[in-house]
Formats: sequence, C-alpha cells, structure tokens
Amino acid sequence: MDKEKIEQGVRLLLEGIGEDINREGLLETPSRVARMFEEIYGGLAMNPAQHLNKTFTASNNEMVLEKDIALYSTCEHHLLPFYGKAHIAYIPDGKVVGLSKLARTVEVFARRPQIQEQLTAQIADALEHYLKPKGVMVVIEAEHMCMTMRGVKKPGTKTVSYVCRGCFEHDESKVNRVFQMIKD
Repeated sequence: MDKEKIEQGVRLLLEGIGEDINREGLLETPSRVARMFEEIYGGLAMNPAQHLNKTFTASNNEMVLEKDIALYSTCEHHLLPFYGKAHIAYIPDGKVVGLSKLARTVEVFARRPQIQEQLTAQIADALEHYLKPKGVMVVIEAEHMCMTMRGVKKPGTKTVSYVCRGCFEHDESKVNRVFQMIKD
C-alpha cells in the first residue's frame, strides 16, 4: 500500500468536509488512517492458497460446519463497514483443512472493499478450488452501516447471502440441513 497517497487523500478529505487539518486532534489522523488501512484492507495482498493448501486425509465424508465466524468488511459503494457472521459448510472428498484455516479464508476476502454477495461467492469458490470437496455452502449474515447510519437509517437490519457449490446446488435437503445446523 502507498501510505503517503493514503495520508494525502485523508488530508484532502478532511479539508473537503471543512476541517482544519492543522487542528491538534487531526494532526496525526492521516498517519493513523494509513496504518488502519493496512490492517483492514490487508486481504488485498493475501492469497487464500496460503491457508487452504495444507490439507489432511479424511476418510469421513460427512458434513463439516464452522459457524459464527465473526467478520468485518467494507462496502465498496460507501466505504462504510459491514459486519456479521459467516458460516461455512463443506462435504470433504478425501481431504479436510484445519478449522482455523476456514476462518482465515474468510479474513482474506473480508479485508477488501467489496459487496457482501461477492464476498460470499469468493469464499465458496476458494474452498471449492483448493479443497475440491463434494460440495460447499457459505452463508453470511451482516449488518451494513450504509443502511444503519445513512440513507434509509434502519439499524438492526441484516442481509443474508448464501452460495452453494457442488452437491449443495441441487440438494435442497442438504441446504436445509445447513440452515438448521446454523440455527441450533
């Protein structure tokens, strides 16, 4: 990331809204924002392969569900946060990945400016590509600050998106089972 450009941009933004960039409380704000951007947009420099390439042999082909994975991302339309939970289900086909790697994969894609629908698909596609499971389903429930603090101003509204790949695409019973497991 180009920290200097970010700092210049923050100064321009503050001036644009009528702030005094030489005010004591704002003197270090451009630098703080640049450091924050390295953290919250760090997924732009990450590849999911670093988390999903290491797999383990598993003879059990039952469903694996990791639910309630906290996520924080940024809407690309307003650069406001959205946050919530991701749930990942997959049916292994001979290999599994460490459970922490599922949460890390969510982080890779959540730490980029984007839309929730795309985030959901990116996670599912990465799991399908690297794990080659019989099927994968990703569900994301999130609250979007662009709906909470501006525009329609409806706090508490959640958006739910889900993507099915492989055997989940045409098997409603598997999809329903995942939703039931998430609720339990």
